[in-house]
Amino acid sequence: MPVISITLLPGYSPETEQRLVNRVAQAARSVIAASSAGTTVFVHQASTYQRDGRVFSGGGAARVDACALVRDFLQRMQNRQLADAALLLTPDFSMRFPASPVMHKLEELVSWAHGRYQQVGKNYEKFDESWGDESCVVYCFGTLHGIWLDGTPFEGIRFVDRFEIVDGLIQRQDVWNDLAETQAQRR
Repeated sequence: MPVISITLLPGYSPETEQRLVNRVAQAARSVIAASSAGTTVFVHQASTYQRDGRVFSGGGAARVDACALVRDFLQRMQNRQLADAALLLTPDFSMRFPASPVMHKLEELVSWAHGRYQQVGKNYEKFDESWGDESCVVYCFGTLHGIWLDGTPFEGIRFVDRFEIVDGLIQRQDVWNDLAETQAQRR
């Protein structure tokens, strides 16, 4: 069973340390067949250290909680707080939905979706994230609910969203869902 020790400089929030401990434990279990109950991760605090002839007494910046960022973005979109949602996007943001062109502005999405339904919301089943050296990919999936253009409610339509996070902002969103197929079956 792995026992892992992490040494940090002061300045990180308890939430950041908890995220680090959870991620390091998950990384260890992705390589070693150990149970979560048998994986131990400790955080020690160092007040200062020296590297390359320079003395340091504080840690670097914590990365954004990518799943929380995506949840926040999706909630702002569902509430039609487009200006607030846009604050979470990189300048070169792009998104693609089933049968849509590549879009770069949230207003383009609202305009494109206008002819598909009156309202849509999401019920989330799970969020998964995967970190690379400089970016993170977040997948969320669940079901859609809402109201068709004719006023008929719908629910239980599967979806998967994929987000690329770079420097704490969303750079790309790709969406897959059964909305069009479900709509075609209604006719």
